[in-house]
Amino acid sequence: MTAQTLDGKAILATIKEELRGRVSALAERGIVPGLGTVLVGNDPGSSWYVNAKHKDCAEIGLSSMRHDLPADSSLDDVLAVVRELNADPACTGFLVQQPTGLDEHRILAEVDPEKDVDGLHPTNLGWLVLGHEAPLPCTPVGVVELLRRYDVPIAGARVVVVGRGITVGRPLSLILTRRSENATVVQCHTGTRDLAAEVRRADIVVAAAGVPGLITADMVKPGAAVLDVGVSRVVEDDGRSVIAGDVAADVAEVAGWVSPNPGGVGPMTRAMLLTNVVEIAEKHAATSR
Repeated sequence: MTAQTLDGKAILATIKEELRGRVSALAERGIVPGLGTVLVGNDPGSSWYVNAKHKDCAEIGLSSMRHDLPADSSLDDVLAVVRELNADPACTGFLVQQPTGLDEHRILAEVDPEKDVDGLHPTNLGWLVLGHEAPLPCTPVGVVELLRRYDVPIAGARVVVVGRGITVGRPLSLILTRRSENATVVQCHTGTRDLAAEVRRADIVVAAAGVPGLITADMVKPGAAVLDVGVSRVVEDDGRSVIAGDVAADVAEVAGWVSPNPGGVGPMTRAMLLTNVVEIAEKHAATSR
C-alpha cells in the first residue's frame, strides 16, 4: 500500500484563493483586515514563519504590520507592543511569535481575546471547552481541515492524538470531540503505557510529541491516516542540523493517508491563521451594519 499524500501546500493555495474573494467583498465595504506580528530576536525558524505570514497576507489582500524587537527586549517592551496592537483599529488580529524567551503566559494574557488569531488566549481556550464560538487554535483546526479536504472520515473514527501540548494536542482533542467532528479521541503522550498498542487501534493518528521517528510502520493500522505535527532538530552523521518529524518514513508503506513534514500540517497552520483574521473582520462587519 502506498499512502495518499495529505498535501498541505496545495490546500493552502486553495484556501488562499477562497479567502481572496471574501477579502474583496470586505474591501468593497471599505474594510481591509490587518494582521499584526511581534517577533523577539532573530531565531531563523521564527523569522521564516513570520516572513511567510506577511507574504501570505499580501497575496490575498490583507494588510500587515510587523514589529520586530531585539533579542534582549524585556517583558515590558513586548507588553507595550501588545497593548499598541490591542488599541490599533487597523489591526484585526495579531500574534506574538513563540518562543520569546519571556513569560509566554503573561504575554498571551495581555492580548485582546477578540484579536487573538492564534486562538490560544485563556478566554478562547475556555470558550472551546464550553463549545462557544471563538477563534480556534490554528494548528489543531488545520489538522481537521486537512482531513476534511481529503475526505478522510472523521465522524465515528477512533483518533489517537500523541502529544499533550497546549498549542496542538490538548485543543485538538477538544475540537475532534465536538458534535461537528464527532470522533472518539484517545489522548496519548510519551508517558503512555504501551503507546504502540493504542496507536495500532487508531483510524487516525496525529503525532505531536516532538520525538523524532516516534511513530513507526509496525505501530500503524493498514489504511489509517497519519499526520505528522512534530518538529525536532537532529544532527546528521555529517554534522548538519535538520528538522525531523515524529513519523518514520516507512509509515507511508502501511498508512492510507500521510501528511509530509514539512509540507503537510505546517501550511495548514498558515491557512487557518489567515482564515481567523478574515472571520474576525467579517464578524465585526456584520455587527457594525
